[in-house]
Amino acid sequence: MSSTLLIDRALLSPQEQANLAASVDYESVQTIPEMWAIASQRFGNILATHDPHSKPVVKFTYQELCDRIQRFAAGIQALGLKPEEHVALISDNSPRWLVADQGIMTAGGIDVVRGSQSEREELLYILEHSDSVALVVQDNATLDKLMPDLERLRPRFVILLSDEIAEPNPATERVAGCQTLNFSQVLELGQKHELQVVQRQRNDVATLMYTSGTSGQPKGVMLSHGNLLSQVMGAAAVVRLTPGERVMSILPIWHCYERTFEYFIFSQGCSQIYTNIRQVKKDLKNFSPQYMVGVPRLWESIYEGIQKQFRDQPPGKQKLVNFFLTNSDRYIRAQRTLTGLDLENLKPSAGQKLKAAVLLPVLWAVHRVGDRLVYGKIRDGLGGGINFVVSGGGSIAEHLEDFFEIIGVDILGGYGLTETAPITNVRRPWRNLRGADGQPLGQTEVAIVNPETRQPLPVGDQGLVLIRGAQVMQGYYKNPTATQKAIDPAGWFDTGDLGHITDQKDLIITGRAKDTIVLTNGENIEPQPIENACLRSAYIDQIMLVGQDQKAIGALVVPNLEALKNWAASEKLPLSFADPADLAEKDVQNLFRQELGREIKNRPGFRPDDRIATFRLLDEPFSVENGLLTQTLKVKRPLVSERYRAIIDEMFI
Repeated sequence: MSSTLLIDRALLSPQEQANLAASVDYESVQTIPEMWAIASQRFGNILATHDPHSKPVVKFTYQELCDRIQRFAAGIQALGLKPEEHVALISDNSPRWLVADQGIMTAGGIDVVRGSQSEREELLYILEHSDSVALVVQDNATLDKLMPDLERLRPRFVILLSDEIAEPNPATERVAGCQTLNFSQVLELGQKHELQVVQRQRNDVATLMYTSGTSGQPKGVMLSHGNLLSQVMGAAAVVRLTPGERVMSILPIWHCYERTFEYFIFSQGCSQIYTNIRQVKKDLKNFSPQYMVGVPRLWESIYEGIQKQFRDQPPGKQKLVNFFLTNSDRYIRAQRTLTGLDLENLKPSAGQKLKAAVLLPVLWAVHRVGDRLVYGKIRDGLGGGINFVVSGGGSIAEHLEDFFEIIGVDILGGYGLTETAPITNVRRPWRNLRGADGQPLGQTEVAIVNPETRQPLPVGDQGLVLIRGAQVMQGYYKNPTATQKAIDPAGWFDTGDLGHITDQKDLIITGRAKDTIVLTNGENIEPQPIENACLRSAYIDQIMLVGQDQKAIGALVVPNLEALKNWAASEKLPLSFADPADLAEKDVQNLFRQELGREIKNRPGFRPDDRIATFRLLDEPFSVENGLLTQTLKVKRPLVSERYRAIIDEMFI
C-alpha cells in the first residue's frame, strides 16, 4: 500500500538503536511479570514507588516491590485462583494497585481493571460481562458500592487494597466459601505458601481493559502480554531514561496510556511519585519530576493557572510579559522554519529559511531575556526539573503547544487507542513536530485509506487511519462481531479516526470519522481543529461544534467565568454572572462573537465554512459528574447533543 509505513529494527535511526540497546535485557521476556526479576536485580534499592498522600505514606524499592508482587501472587493462588481466570481490579492508582495488578498476572490470572470512582452500574456490567471469579477493590467504600449484587455474581474471594478490617457483609457471607481479606492479610497468606510458577506466552491475554467510549456499553479490550511488551520496547527506542529519575503520575491507572507508560518507566528504574489534581501544583514543586504524562485538559489547566497569574499582575508587568511572549512566539516560529518543523510549511524555500536565519539572532536575544525574567520562574513553579512531558488521550491545542515550547517545556505528543495498547505513534525528542502525532513505533504500520473504498491514498491526502502491528489487541471479549468489524482479515485495525501522513512519516490526526459535520452544501467539517483554535481565547473554557445537515456550523460554549468577571469589571458592566441571564447580555454576546471569529480566522487553513454562524453560552460545564465527559475527559458528543437538543434546534431556526 502506498501510504503504508513500517519501521522495523533494521530501519531504526541511530538514536533509536542506541536507546533500545539499554533495554536489551527485556527483549527475551514473554510476559510483563518477568520484567520484575530483571528490574529488581538491576535497580535493587532504588525507590520504585512513593505515594505521599496515602495514610501511611507508602514507599517501595524495586526489591520490596518485586517481593510484594510475588507474595500477593502466592496469596491469591492459595485462595484458589487458577491460570487464565479473570479477577476484577477496581481501584485507583497507587503502589498497592501495581502489586495487585502484577500479582494477578504473576499468578497466571487475567485482570479486569477499572477505577473506584466509576458508576456503580458500569462496574456491575464489567464484573458480570468479564466473567470475573474474584474481586480486588480499593477499600470498603468501593465494596459497599457493589452491594448487594455480589451475592448474584458469587466471587470466590474479595480483597481490600486497604488495611481496613473487612466489614461483615451479608452479601459476601451468603456466598459459600467466599473469603474477604485486606492487603496485609493476603501478603501474610502468600508468605506461608510457595508461589507456583505459571508459564504463559506473549500471545496469551494479560488484561481486559474496558473502553470508556462516548456512547454505548463499554467493550472489553483483550490485550496480550505481547501487546503490552511492545509498548515497553517501543518507548525504549524513543527515549532513554536514567535509573532514579522521577516521574509524576496523575492519570487514572485504568487508562491504557498511563498504565503502559508506567510499565515502561519501571523497566528503566525510575521512581514514580503519585499525585492528584488537588495536590499536583504542590507536588511539582516538592518533588521536581523529570517526566510527567497527561491529557490535553491537564496542560490546559496548568496553562490557564499561569495565565491567571499574568492577569493578576499590574498593567505594566502584563505589558512586559505580553512583549516577551509575542517575540518569543516569533522566535520559535523562525526556529521551526529553519529546521523544517513548521507543520504548515514543512518544505520552506531558501528565501524563507534565509529570512528566519536573519531574524533568529535578534529574536533569540529577546527570548533569552524573557526566559530569565519570566519563563524560568514558570518552570520553577513546575518543579524546575522537567525534561519533557508526554501528552495523549486527545488532540492538544496549538496555543498550548506554542506556549509550552516558549517556556522551555517540551511536549511529546502521541497517538493511540486502548485497542492498540495504546501507543502507535509518538513525536521524537529530535523531531518534535508540533501539531503532529508523531512517527510510528518500531514494527508499526500506518495506512491512510479512502473511508468508503478502503483503497490506499497518496501521502498527504486525508483518509481513514488503519493500524497494524504488535500492539493491536487480540479482540473484544465475547464480541466477535465487533472484533471482525474492527480488525480486517489482513490484521488492519480501523481506528475510526481521520488523518494524513507526511513524507517523513509523521501522522496528523484531523478528527473522528463519526464526528465529521456535513453541511447542506456538502462540505465536511472536522470539529476538533476548529474547537482547539477557539480554546485559545481566554474567555472560552469548553466548546463543542454542532450543525449536522445545516447551512453553517454552530457552537455550544462553556465560558471561563473568572476571565469573564474580570472583563466585566474592566468594562464597568454590572454583571456578576451569578445569574445565567447575564450570559445573554448583548455586550457578552458581542465579546464571544468577536473571540470566536478572530480565533477561527487566525487558524491556519481557514475556510469560509469554518465560520461559526451561531452559538449559545452554557452555564454548566461538561464534566464527568454530569455525564458529559468520559473519565478520560473526552466530550461525549452524542450525550451533549441529546441534553441540549432543544437549544441546538432553536439555534438553527
